[in-house]
Amino acid sequence: MTGWLRRLFAALAALALAGCSVVDFSRPGMADPEAGYAAAFPWYAEFCALSQIKKHPGFGAEIRGEIGGHAVLYLNGACRGPDGTLIPCDAPGAGPEGGVGLSMNAHFRNAKWVAIPGRDFFFEGNLRPGETLTRARYAEVQAEARRLGLYDGVAFHREAFDEAPPGLPPEEAKYEISIATDYAVGLGRGRYCARVPVTRPQMLAMIGFLNAENAPYRSGKRDFRWSLFQDNCIHLAHNALAAAGFWQRWPTNMPLPLAILDFPVPKNEFVNLMRRGNDPGLLDPEAAFRDAAARRSVLDFGTLPVRPGAIALSAPAWAPNEVYETELKLVFYDEPTLGPYRGWLERILATPREHALEPNLRWYAARLHRLREERRALPAEMAEFGQRFYAAIDRELAATDSRLERLRAARSTPATGFAQR
Repeated sequence: MTGWLRRLFAALAALALAGCSVVDFSRPGMADPEAGYAAAFPWYAEFCALSQIKKHPGFGAEIRGEIGGHAVLYLNGACRGPDGTLIPCDAPGAGPEGGVGLSMNAHFRNAKWVAIPGRDFFFEGNLRPGETLTRARYAEVQAEARRLGLYDGVAFHREAFDEAPPGLPPEEAKYEISIATDYAVGLGRGRYCARVPVTRPQMLAMIGFLNAENAPYRSGKRDFRWSLFQDNCIHLAHNALAAAGFWQRWPTNMPLPLAILDFPVPKNEFVNLMRRGNDPGLLDPEAAFRDAAARRSVLDFGTLPVRPGAIALSAPAWAPNEVYETELKLVFYDEPTLGPYRGWLERILATPREHALEPNLRWYAARLHRLREERRALPAEMAEFGQRFYAAIDRELAATDSRLERLRAARSTPATGFAQR
């Protein structure tokens, strides 16, 4: 079977089988406290594969999404700047929120993405645990989004408003057709998220890339057109991480026949990111040197290709919920019998160090200690790389040992814990 036919078969089979199963987003769950993680790693990126969305009919826009889902990116340490671009949160003029969520939507005409301030609002619309999502609370979340001006200056394509209720003013319709897709995403969608720590220089590289991606549309030089195969929401998140040296860039705007053969899908990308972020092979200096992105992370950013702190999290759609259905699907793009993604996902969910911070840090600490003890001579062409690689090990090991000490101290004195940022 040719590669093209194999990929086509995979897509059709995945879609056919998807009708049989609803995803359990309670595994692994949000096992790691956000405050504890952010205290250990104040700069991090979190890619989330979001399920389909199924709004109950009867009021507002009747949004019923496809089983391929959506993807968003949260950046802790990036903030909205006064001119609508991203800036580091420790820069003058940054907002107080500490991080932003980014969503790329086919609705947008003069923007490739919008930035949603604050983790709690981006994911949960600031709802409190145990609170019911009622129609009244749903309206309050939209009102808060309008107060934040999420779409100020953002023009939508005319056809986007076909989803809006008749007679709703366009500025209000923007918020009605976008809730649970661009902002308050967890109210109507389950999610798998892969969180990876970065350094401040890596965050600056991601910010620079994302601002450059938005620039031609913000300036009015071009109209943005989303494309499932050639430039979608996963391309954007993947390539932001590529700018930080995490992996190789995924080409966009490829000729359509080539793009159809290889395009990113939310659930697959979650697994890809977790596997890359916890690949022990990249802690071998010679293997890292041969990998272009890993080599760049060492030489350009002075950090190891994979670092402690890459963990998986998940959450079902908000419950109790009077607005959205909560039994939802999210498919792999994979051969249903021989494809590896289901097995890879199950191993991620079953491995404590891949979804809990302390086991993750302990595993890395042991491995980094061993790497330092077993330091070996490297070929002459790797001399500079080797020096920087082992220097990065020394820095990461000292930081990891310190994080573990803080975790132990937090356990022994629970009233103290990690300081809030």
